[in-house]
Amino acid sequence: MNNERFLSPFQSKLYQIIFEADTQAGKRFDVWLLVMILASVITVFLESIPSMSEQYSPFFKGLEWVFMVFFTVEYLLRIYCSLRPVTYVRSFYGIIDLLSILPTYLSLLIPGSQVGAVIRILRLLRVFRVFKLHNFLNQGDIIGTALLRSRRKIAVFLYVVFLMVIIIGSFMYLIESNGPAADQFDSIPRSIYWAIVTITTVGYGDISPATTFGQFIAAMVMVAGYAIIAVPTGIVSAELMTVNRQYNTRTCPHCMEEGHDEDAKYCKMCGGLLLISS
Repeated sequence: MNNERFLSPFQSKLYQIIFEADTQAGKRFDVWLLVMILASVITVFLESIPSMSEQYSPFFKGLEWVFMVFFTVEYLLRIYCSLRPVTYVRSFYGIIDLLSILPTYLSLLIPGSQVGAVIRILRLLRVFRVFKLHNFLNQGDIIGTALLRSRRKIAVFLYVVFLMVIIIGSFMYLIESNGPAADQFDSIPRSIYWAIVTITTVGYGDISPATTFGQFIAAMVMVAGYAIIAVPTGIVSAELMTVNRQYNTRTCPHCMEEGHDEDAKYCKMCGGLLLISS
């Protein structure tokens, strides 16, 4: 079902202020929005400090409700002035906007859950489009596209690694379960945990083989870990070489996608008519 609707002149003007960064009013709104986001995140940080929380707890809670009201009204206005409200709600920024206000409401039922409001920091991604940092946006879009194109190869790679750590972990359990480190390799799942930590070259050191053969296997796994880490890097790097996209901050009111030419009249993703900034 098509959930598109016609916008009134007021809704159209509101859309340009809230969603567009190419107009003066839109830029001012976005700057204030970024300030509010940063202030709300800093408030969450400060409230987590015990000494400050004890002394200024009522002040912090009051500020959080001010931010909550502001972001709630902003979220509702975004829905109100969207040509396709459902498309906005399901978009990346739509989901982040919603998640940024839910923790405060949840804190009424689950004390302390307002700390989840720190997710608002993701909304600072808008800083690139607000200040027209097109080069940064373009590079970010290239990385995102390369990762998306690499997803099947990386999924296969992770599946193979998953099988490897199960085999290596089980083998190490067989070797070490009757040796000096039996209390560490006391189960296959714990041995698989060791294999994951070792093959990723993290090396916590909380579990380590004690037998000579086990240490030899561990050394081989460590060396193999470097080669394994290089595989997804090579996959993504190869895709980066094939991606060449230019980025623009104009937002399509139909599909909420960005990346349009300055003189474009229609969205190259969905074909919808773009609103002309005034």
